[in-house]
Amino acid sequence: MEFVVRAWSAQARLGSLHLGATGPQLETPCLLLLTRKGLPAFIPPDLFHKLHPDALALQVSPLHFLDSPPPEVVAEVGGLHKMLCLPEHGLVAVGRDSIMDEADGEGTTKLGASFKTSFGRRIVGPVKYMEVINACKPNLWASLPDEVPAWVSEKRNRMSVGRTLQWLDHCLSLSTDMGCLGVVVGGSSVEQRTHSAQQTATRNVAGFSLGGFGLGEAAEDRGPLLEAVTASLPMEKPRHVSGLGMPEEVLQAVAAGVDLFDSTYPHMLTMGGYAMTFPATMEDILGGFANKNLAVEEWSKSDSDSAKICLRSVSFRLDESPLVDGCKCYTCRKHSRAYIHHLLNTHEMLAQTLLDIHNMYHYLGFFQAIREAIRANDFPVFHNQFISHRRQSTLLLSSQ
Repeated sequence: MEFVVRAWSAQARLGSLHLGATGPQLETPCLLLLTRKGLPAFIPPDLFHKLHPDALALQVSPLHFLDSPPPEVVAEVGGLHKMLCLPEHGLVAVGRDSIMDEADGEGTTKLGASFKTSFGRRIVGPVKYMEVINACKPNLWASLPDEVPAWVSEKRNRMSVGRTLQWLDHCLSLSTDMGCLGVVVGGSSVEQRTHSAQQTATRNVAGFSLGGFGLGEAAEDRGPLLEAVTASLPMEKPRHVSGLGMPEEVLQAVAAGVDLFDSTYPHMLTMGGYAMTFPATMEDILGGFANKNLAVEEWSKSDSDSAKICLRSVSFRLDESPLVDGCKCYTCRKHSRAYIHHLLNTHEMLAQTLLDIHNMYHYLGFFQAIREAIRANDFPVFHNQFISHRRQSTLLLSSQ
C-alpha cells in the first residue's frame, strides 16, 4: 500500500492511495461503498461495474463472515476478492456494522467486543476477529475496537482506550501481509483521544481508523475531537473514519484531515424512499444552493427538503422528470420520478435498486467535488458555502 498527499487546502488534503499491486489507485478524500456480505444491498454486479468511475472501493464488515459463510469457506475460496468476483476493487474491512449494530459498549469484556449479529449477540475477541480478516484478505483492515458512546464514564473511556491498544497489538501479532488501520478511540475526551492517537502511532500500522464517532457526541464538540486526533497522527499515513456519513459530517471530517469514509447515508435514504438532490458539483455549491428540482413551498407537501426528495409522495405520481436534472446516473437517464413512485407504492424491489444507484452515484459526485475544491485550494470557501446554504434552506422550510 502506498499513500501520498498531493495537495492541501487549510487542513483538508488531497491524496493518492494505491491499494497494493492488484488493487486500485484511489484519490482521497473518497467514499467506501457500504456493503452487505461484501456487495451493495440492492445493486447487481453487472450494474455495479458501471455505477461510477470512482466506485472502486468497498467497506466490508468482518461481522458478516463469522457464521454464514464462515471464515473457513471464505479462505477456501481464496478470499473475498475471488468470492465476490471483484479482483480489481479495493476492500476495506471495518469492525463495525452501523446498520445492524450501533456500538454501545455494553456486553464488551476484556475477552472481546460485543456485537449484534444475525445469529444473536456475540463476543468477538482478537483471535476470532483475525481469523475472519485473514480469510477475507482485504486490502486494508481496521483493528478490533472497543467503541463506546459519548456519554460513558471517564473510567469506562480509559478502559476502552486500553483495551483497543491491547487488541491492536494482539491483532498485529496474528496478521498476515495486509495493511492494518490502527483504531483510535477515546469517546468525547480530547485527552483520551490524544493519548489513544499517540500510542497507536507508535505501532507498525499502515494507517489509522478514527473509531467511536457518530455515537452521541455533539456536533460542536466533534470538530475539536477530530482535530486533536489528526494533530497527533503522522501526516504520511491515511486516516479513515466510521460513523460520519451525512454531508455536513463528511465536510467537518475532511476539514480536519480525514481521507477515507464509509457511510450509511445513501443506503438509509434508499430504504426510506428518498433520492439525493442537493448540488453535488463544485460549481453548483460555490454558485449557490438553489434547488432546481423542487420549490421551497413544495418541500413540506412532499416530505422533502433541499437535500432530498421523498418519492413515496403522491406529488410525484405524474412527474415525468428525472430525479435530478442533468444527472448522468443510470436511473436518471432511463427512468422518471413517476415510475419510481409507482415502484415504491407497489412494493417492487426495483425501486430500491434504482434509488441506490442514484444515491451512490450522487454521493460519489459530492466527494469528487470535495477533491476539486481542495485541488483548487478553495475547500474552506466550499465548506462554508455548503453549510451556509443548508442552514438557509432549513430556515426557509421551517417558515413554510
